[in-house]
Amino acid sequence: MSYEHGFSTCLVVHQGVTQSFGATIHILGVGHLTNEVVRRSKRMILDTLGVGLLGSTTEIFTKALRYSQLFHSEEKSTIWGKADISASPHFAAFVNGVAVHSMDFDDTWYPATHPSGVVLAALLALAEVTAEKPSGADLLLAFNVGIEVQGRLLRFSREAFNIPKRFHPPSVVGVMGSAAACAKLLGLPPRQCVNALAIAACSAGAPLANAGTQSKPLHVGFAAQRGLEAARLARAGVEGNPSILDVEHGYGVYYQDYEPHVTSLPGAEGYHWLLEEQDVALKRAPAHLGTHWLADAASAARAQLPEGENVVDRIERVILKVPPSEYVHCSFPATEHQARHSFQFNACSAILDGGVGPASFARAQRERPRLRRLLNKVEVRVPADNRANFEEMYGEVAIQTRDGRTFSARCDTFYGHWRKPLRREDLVEKFTANALSVLNEEGAEGLLRAVDNMEMEKDCTSLTAYLRMRSEDSHNDAVALCQRQ
Repeated sequence: MSYEHGFSTCLVVHQGVTQSFGATIHILGVGHLTNEVVRRSKRMILDTLGVGLLGSTTEIFTKALRYSQLFHSEEKSTIWGKADISASPHFAAFVNGVAVHSMDFDDTWYPATHPSGVVLAALLALAEVTAEKPSGADLLLAFNVGIEVQGRLLRFSREAFNIPKRFHPPSVVGVMGSAAACAKLLGLPPRQCVNALAIAACSAGAPLANAGTQSKPLHVGFAAQRGLEAARLARAGVEGNPSILDVEHGYGVYYQDYEPHVTSLPGAEGYHWLLEEQDVALKRAPAHLGTHWLADAASAARAQLPEGENVVDRIERVILKVPPSEYVHCSFPATEHQARHSFQFNACSAILDGGVGPASFARAQRERPRLRRLLNKVEVRVPADNRANFEEMYGEVAIQTRDGRTFSARCDTFYGHWRKPLRREDLVEKFTANALSVLNEEGAEGLLRAVDNMEMEKDCTSLTAYLRMRSEDSHNDAVALCQRQ
């Protein structure tokens, strides 16, 4: 099926930024999707399902799931990776959103946010309880509407282009994208789409101080849940400020340089999908995006060391050149969440092991004496030319040995960045490894096929059947985890 399109020429002039968003959400149709947008969004969906499944093995997921079970509902939606547990769509969106961000392994866009988890967790939960099940094409469209709204809102501020300092972006733009996506899946008219955005804004915002703690994954879970609730409340007739995106005391409270503008309607000259011009970063390691530059540079510097040397004992000093970002600056992380937000930890892990992966953040790896000794030798520098911006930053690592030699490397674009996207085979390998941590082979392979052929699926909830195909080993591991906790 080709998605190259001919836009409708039927346009209506709408006043105001918020009204233009409501009209665009309503008007966008499957025929407006392009082949490149479909290709990229299917990659995002596949990656998100994989990291969400792996995230369902984490402690914070288990706590969020237990909490969700305190509430009962006649409506039931799938908890990813659980064969015999379901929840109301609102809590399923929350729990699955938490799973996606529980290891900071989910995708990152530019301007900075994690776009996919907040949208996909909400849509799949909602799709299971709609009277008429949406098709795979319907799901793709709604997903891309949610991504598009986030991207356009982010471009209302230059501040949003830099590494965040005050709030976590998914908690602000993510809840709006979730609401827009769910409004689209529900087929809401323009006025109710506007109300969905206004209601979602009631729940926007989370301080960045929670980075490096178990609360940070809750940001994505809450954004998915509250966006879904906003769309359903709008459908029920709840109204909000019809100019929520236009005014500084509306959505503008989150940005110091807020400059909103009307979004073009499909068919207007110059209309395009932002995902078509700006790809996303798909991570190879479950850590904050900024650490990937340091990990790649550290791996390259380590490769220059003579073989057979005891790395830690012969190193005098490790110099890291990083951008100014305090919340990714943690000299001696005490928890896995702090380690995922530490330039130092990821660089030193790469020096010791040649790279960083999911296993790097296990307690046994974090508490290695060799790693602690190496962390004591780290010096962090913040050069004036290293901007706190995912488009412009770099990572540089210099390893100085006791005999006076220096082995250094610089990374300007890590593999997986939107300028250097993962190859198809590496994305599939990442997804398969993550999915098989929970699912059996039939489930993992079925998910891969379903996403690859999503536009042909008559019922998008076929995905959820595969999400419940747990392996026996993963079930036993989950029981053991619950007993330990």
